[in-house]
Amino acid sequence: MSDVTRVKHGRPTHHWRRDLVELAALFTAVAVADAVANMIGHGPDGPALLVISAVVLVATAGFHVWWSRRPSHAPPVADTGARPLVLDQDGTAAGRQGDGAGSAGAPLDPSQSTLWRMRTTVRDQPGSLASLCTALARLRVDILSLQTHPLAEGTVDEFLLRAPQEVPAAELSRVVARAGGSGTWIERADAHDLVDAPTRILGLATRTALDAAELPLALRQLLGRCTIKSLPAVSPAADGGDAAPVEGAFDDTVMRLRTPEGGVITVERPYLPFTPTEFARARALVELDSRLGPRVPGSQDVLTLPEGNEITVRRADVSDVAASKAMHERCSQRTLSMRYHGPVQDADRYLNHLLSPRFGRTVAAQTASGRIVALGHLLWDGDETEIALLVEDSWQRRGVGSELLGRLVAMAIEAGCESVYAVTQASNTGMVAAMRGLGLPLDYQIEEGTLVITARLDATPVVSRPAPEQAEHH
Repeated sequence: MSDVTRVKHGRPTHHWRRDLVELAALFTAVAVADAVANMIGHGPDGPALLVISAVVLVATAGFHVWWSRRPSHAPPVADTGARPLVLDQDGTAAGRQGDGAGSAGAPLDPSQSTLWRMRTTVRDQPGSLASLCTALARLRVDILSLQTHPLAEGTVDEFLLRAPQEVPAAELSRVVARAGGSGTWIERADAHDLVDAPTRILGLATRTALDAAELPLALRQLLGRCTIKSLPAVSPAADGGDAAPVEGAFDDTVMRLRTPEGGVITVERPYLPFTPTEFARARALVELDSRLGPRVPGSQDVLTLPEGNEITVRRADVSDVAASKAMHERCSQRTLSMRYHGPVQDADRYLNHLLSPRFGRTVAAQTASGRIVALGHLLWDGDETEIALLVEDSWQRRGVGSELLGRLVAMAIEAGCESVYAVTQASNTGMVAAMRGLGLPLDYQIEEGTLVITARLDATPVVSRPAPEQAEHH
């Protein structure tokens, strides 16, 4: 019997017609062999018949070899070679490779390619995504990752692409539009975007869980370039028409998320509308932050000042409002006016705001007795970052402010901020000297006695660090 069978649904399929033909051929061969044997044994031409039989058998064997080697009858050969699959417009495999598809299989040299992040909207029907991928393949564009954001009508596809350097963004957009994409947005990507989405989101959730001040930064990294503002519960916006429902809401380019204390976090991204998938991810981060409650890292440094006094530098939060208010009461009016640019009133209200992780990070310097003598704030101001310092009079000019400022700048760099700015009075020489001591490029703007100093964080800052024998980590 023949060993060649076909496979149907994963199991070999035997053909009974072929078996009957082979069985009939076997009986016929036996009958012919018996007749030939009788003729040879009883006829005078026995040797001639044997020679003729041999010739016939050789001819039959040759015909069989020729027949079996024909392309239409050759047994199937397993093909393990990887070749690019070219799809028709309806998403089915084409019978031949398309124009340029052969070169699309060649790997791109990372040094001769560019990473792009691209988002486009395609019709929610079979073959739409296949047409788009085929169009990119013709440009030798490698799709490194793909995320889908379902909409009520259509689907937003977000790609991470590696394209040849000679292919500009305008060409990519044009090809995508011809393949059926609409509302295409594209920008340069970097090596950080190579991390897959689940891993990146888990990392952001971990950062948020460890530090409540990380929530605005996590939202910014999750949603890209956007402006994030936190409105306290007492704000009219939180009590009026702009307040978000408990579960939050988003409308095109604006997202509103409720906080447990009744405030609202607004996220604006004018250049790119939000999708329901992005809103769900952002809401999950806010819910995680809400469930964990107030928290700051517990690490602290004990520093020895040049005159021998020891101070502890640590993170502060709303639990330090009372100690911070007591420090304000010990400060002179001149020191307070340098910091707040005018009379200080209702300290409880603005201290709750400044010390809340919703609005940034705060570091405090306290004595061995637990008295706070200096505060440094890193405040998230939309898409900008402000630095502010307040040092008690008797502790000024002793390096405390410079120590806090260096730590705040290091936090800003870690958070991915491009710059920080400080608002003070032009006569505040101490703040000016501390900013210059960072060793960063500075920009000065003065208007009606108010000085704004902006430091670009594109260079390594000179951050004051205690000597090994002067610091103790807890």
